[in-house]
Amino acid sequence: MDLAAAENLTLTEDHWQVVRALQYFYAHQEDSVIIMRELHDALDEEFHQKGGLRYLYTLFPNGPVAQGCLLAGLTPPSGAQDRGIGSAM
Repeated sequence: MDLAAAENLTLTEDHWQVVRALQYFYAHQEDSVIIMRELHDALDEEFHQKGGLRYLYTLFPNGPVAQGCLLAGLTPPSGAQDRGIGSAM
């Protein structure tokens, strides 16, 4: 995948699980506005047994929300590029 290569990522099944979780979250939101904190918390909870956000940052060093949404074909919510929230950029 060219997009993953541009992000310096080699996608594994673990990456795809995050991508699918993001797509599921977006698909099941009643409101068209995605709240960054809600998405962040949902990812932390979904992957809690694997280490939560610490685990997700090992997969997506530039932020599980920012990089994950990019790879999932989703528009990152406002604030996804802020340090410490969804991106380490």
